[in-house]
Amino acid sequence: MSLLNNIGSTELIVLALIVLVLFGGKKLPELARGVGDSIKEFRKAAKETA
Repeated sequence: MSLLNNIGSTELIVLALIVLVLFGGKKLPELARGVGDSIKEFRKAAKETA
């Protein structure tokens, strides 16, 4: 997880721009919802196994 700790604001902006170009503005909310649901399910599964 040390890689995630080293990401700065510039890298996040560049990453957001790349995602916006790849997926377009119309697909972005749907993509974000899918990522959020996946994280939620992962955390739920992690709690159940712990």
